[in-house]
Amino acid sequence: QVHLVESGGGLVQAGGSLRLSCVVSTPITNMYRLGWYRQAPEKQRELVATIFATGVTNYVDFAKGRFVISKDNAKNTVYLQMNSLNSEDTAVYYCSTMLGPFSSNDWGQGIQVTVSS
Repeated sequence: QVHLVESGGGLVQAGGSLRLSCVVSTPITNMYRLGWYRQAPEKQRELVATIFATGVTNYVDFAKGRFVISKDNAKNTVYLQMNSLNSEDTAVYYCSTMLGPFSSNDWGQGIQVTVSS
């Protein structure tokens, strides 16, 4: 079983930045897809960004131009750099991995990000 541990969350003022990290217990080099999701209070979990084994990245609209997903295969770590944060970004952020295109997601425990206005 894959274990994921997120870090880097916390409280930040609007307009500020945070970088989330997710350490994965197994090598990520050939993992089909790594991703970040978030869940705000009383809302469903939603996708933020993904990065594939090839390095190709995808972002949902609210993340484009503000967030950057990246990975360090040598450290088995995936990152989410978040800039120009606003109160709508307040949520619990989850790291996710997929071993293959038909695999289920593995999830981290989540980390709180709070943006004060």
